Amino acid sequence: MPKFRISIPGQVQRFALAGLLSVLPVATLAAPDLLEPAALPPATSAADAVTRFLAEKGLLNTAAASPPAENAFVERMRDKASDMVLTAMNFLGVPYRRGGNNADHGFDCSGFTRHVFEMSVGLVLPRRADQQATAAGLASIKRNELKPGDLVFFNTMRRTFSHVGIYVGEGKFIHSPKPGGEVRVEDMGAVYWAKRFTGARRAELGLGLGPEATVPTDAAAPKPPSGSARNVY
Repeated sequence: MPKFRISIPGQVQRFALAGLLSVLPVATLAAPDLLEPAALPPATSAADAVTRFLAEKGLLNTAAASPPAENAFVERMRDKASDMVLTAMNFLGVPYRRGGNNADHGFDCSGFTRHVFEMSVGLVLPRRADQQATAAGLASIKRNELKPGDLVFFNTMRRTFSHVGIYVGEGKFIHSPKPGGEVRVEDMGAVYWAKRFTGARRAELGLGLGPEATVPTDAAAPKPPSGSARNVY
């Protein structure tokens, strides 16, 4: 049987192509870099769990949050948080305990900040939140000057400096909140915390403070009323 070749004019080909494109789903025509990124694989280690938590809290770019080696994870976090903050993150989930100052038994707010400072930079803070706020060795910092590792204070008991946490960046802080709670990260922009913020302090670690240095309390600071050691909101 003889074979025949059918020639289709170029103009007809162009019209056919245009018609095909008009019925294709838009998603199939999108550029690859405009498509939504694939979901992150589940965390498979303790480091990955922290990575995922930080990503959910906006402290880590999710595009770079695929399961990394622990060393790579630490290096990435140095841009967002200080070594002090990384130390604090190790205690996420530790329960609140009034008067507590270690991970085995739990923390209250000032016990948590004191423990983190001592473990990470060897600096021993005063025990109570109000004493930490008035310690002579800490510099007062404005809210718009906050950096990771700064102490942030709140009025949660109708008294200035009755609660304390550690700033971690991106408007968030980590703290041990109240009975029944556990160490967690929260947003300082939330109404409750924004209304109660009373100041921030920074340890001047570059001024010759050696290991196990103790920050002195300000003797001139007024003493708080009885029961102030209960750091809850």
